[in-house]
Amino acid sequence: MARRLTPRGEQRRNELMGFATARFAANGYHSTSVAELVDGLGVGKGVFYWYFDSKEELFIEILRDGERALRRAQWEAIGDESVPLARLELAIRSSMDWWSSHRDLYVLIEFARTEASFASSIRKGERVALADTQKLVQEAIDTGAIPDRNAVVVAQAVLGVSSILARTQLLGRKRPASDVADEVIDFCRHGLVGSPTDGRAQRTA
Repeated sequence: MARRLTPRGEQRRNELMGFATARFAANGYHSTSVAELVDGLGVGKGVFYWYFDSKEELFIEILRDGERALRRAQWEAIGDESVPLARLELAIRSSMDWWSSHRDLYVLIEFARTEASFASSIRKGERVALADTQKLVQEAIDTGAIPDRNAVVVAQAVLGVSSILARTQLLGRKRPASDVADEVIDFCRHGLVGSPTDGRAQRTA
């Protein structure tokens, strides 16, 4: 549902989405009712249905807003940086910083992956993330910063490492975002073999 909102209306919508994000993450999507949300905010159901047709639409909008905010944070972090590998690393670091302060949203995305009604929204977000990462990877390939490989496969690998370490290390073990970003970047740069100057790499028996 698209409505033209006043600044006050936009604020109210954001309050509703923020409150719902926290409740969905804490209690689960299915266990959280519209009545609970409006009671928690101290408003009537009419306020909820002015902004959203259903709880499902609210949840999808939370996912979409989160995806847009993360993407915006990444491109703002990249800014005017012109060195391809530095651009990719800035995107990784901004992602870890963003997830560190949006843990509830990560919980909702993980849940949404298991629900057929939300799967299309998740897949769309993943396609956008892949396209953005592929662009950064292709820039690095074109300038010779990394070997000429399949940019899609490399981008998928970067996203895979980033996602797993975000889930297990950043959110699971609650490690600092900068430390996790360092490890993602180190693995993406050197992989299993390691840097040629790394004395720990390529040991022989």
